Amino acid sequence: MPTNAEIADIFDQVADLLEFQNANAFRVRAYRNAARTITNLTEPLAGIAADANRKLTDIDGIGADLATKIKQLVETGSMPMLTELQAQVPASVLALVRVAGLGPKKAAALHKELGINSLDELRQACVDQKVRALKGFGAKTEATILAGLDLASTSQDRMLWAEADEIVAAVRAYLAECPGVEQLEAAGSYRRGKETVGDLDFLVTATDGNAVMDRLASFGGVTQIIGRGDTKMSVRLRTGMQVDLRVVPAESFGAALQYFTGSKEHNVVLRGRAKDRGLKLNEYGVFRGDEFIAGRTEEEVYRALELPYFPPEMRESRGEFDWAAQGELPRLIELGDLVGDLHMHTTETDGKASLEEMVAAAQARGLRYIAITDHSQRVSMANGLNGERARRQWEQIDRLNAKLKDFRVLKGIECDILEKGGMDLPDDVLREADWVVASVHYGQNQPREQITRRIIDALRNPYVSAIAHPTGRLINRRKAYEVDLDEVYAVAKAERKFLELNANPWRLDLDDVACAAAKRHGIPIVISTDAHSVRDLDKMRYGVLQARRAGLTKKDVANTRPWDELRTLLGSHGG
Repeated sequence: MPTNAEIADIFDQVADLLEFQNANAFRVRAYRNAARTITNLTEPLAGIAADANRKLTDIDGIGADLATKIKQLVETGSMPMLTELQAQVPASVLALVRVAGLGPKKAAALHKELGINSLDELRQACVDQKVRALKGFGAKTEATILAGLDLASTSQDRMLWAEADEIVAAVRAYLAECPGVEQLEAAGSYRRGKETVGDLDFLVTATDGNAVMDRLASFGGVTQIIGRGDTKMSVRLRTGMQVDLRVVPAESFGAALQYFTGSKEHNVVLRGRAKDRGLKLNEYGVFRGDEFIAGRTEEEVYRALELPYFPPEMRESRGEFDWAAQGELPRLIELGDLVGDLHMHTTETDGKASLEEMVAAAQARGLRYIAITDHSQRVSMANGLNGERARRQWEQIDRLNAKLKDFRVLKGIECDILEKGGMDLPDDVLREADWVVASVHYGQNQPREQITRRIIDALRNPYVSAIAHPTGRLINRRKAYEVDLDEVYAVAKAERKFLELNANPWRLDLDDVACAAAKRHGIPIVISTDAHSVRDLDKMRYGVLQARRAGLTKKDVANTRPWDELRTLLGSHGG
């Protein structure tokens, strides 16, 4: 039974194929919008489809035709329309669509005009400067394509953590129903919270290991059994992801969980530490000679090595052992520590919910304040706000705040940093806002020095509060733009401004390494959802997971504080 992520991916593929064939634009848009809606759903489509009291057509943007397609996928795991389209367009050609700077229409032009059928052929055509000669391309587009080819060729190797999480939940629930299962955990890079996941590892203790492996073989997403032994089984899912299941003895479960969670670098240090103490550490336990010392739980394993328990997100050998030696292992931030969300959109621009709906949803999630940060006018495709419309929205927020109790809506804006430098709205408008996040959406291919200068100038604007998604990357889709983060950190520190960790699973920007660097510079991080719908508010947990990988604590994240306390941290008009 396909997951929501798989169904959304299929609808995106259909949209790509239709657009590649120059199909009706409204039809293409229907599949794109449906894919976006399904991605944002917080409950499985399969459950809705199976409920006699509910209709798929009650989901916004899902009409009768799309509902039929969803039922086909839920009931059979396939969709005849997709099969037909795939037969008409070779998969190697569709791979061109993944390249930054190309969409289905340009990919179709390359295929038709130059006979390009693969990424390798596209690379050669760029090197030979044939692409720039086509109408609508040019040298700049050719350079962008070349820069994105390496990312396109590897982006399908690893899945977003958020997508993997949906698969893990489905597999875990399915295996847990098997009689005799006692302990069941996912390990590997998924458990460490890495932003992308290459494969999945499950560990289980059970009274009958063969029954659990039989259960995995019958999971609806399995397309291939790669191998099966007495204690290990490997399968391939419909998504292409490999799932490994290991059946381990109860006395070794903690040792196996620690070992297969990794990371490799963390485990190397552990084995060296064990050796220094005359011990041996492996996936079966901690041993002194042939004597079993520990292994039933992870805590037991670490204790035997005279170490504290390390949260999985911390196990990258990036300082955790030094913290432990100094007795300063941080208490990592948790989702419940956050009391505000400082980046979200409404129907005033490209959001899907009204101001009142976003407020109600935030209150339901236990938040105490939010900032409404609709786009500024430069983002014309999102119907961005000019000064007059921004002020009208802020007046609406003032009226709403007068009615709210124990909750505050901040008057905010996501203001573009213009390509030539400077802010998209004048200072006399920005000074009226409570919260201004500055963003680079355009001119992302500019030289490093130019982009860095644009961001630094924004940080020095007295009315800017934070820089949103500071490197502009989209995981597996678009590389970060060139920016000198060290210079950005220095100015952010001096100006008492914040940097955002955007919790959208495609962004997670700043990444974990950059967040850790910001912490070393003493720069507060703001974890925000960049929500464009009510359901998007639930994406905050992805940002928290990334923050934990960076070693951030509650103190390191600004929006764990009440608004009145947070604003005192801000430079310029924020204080």
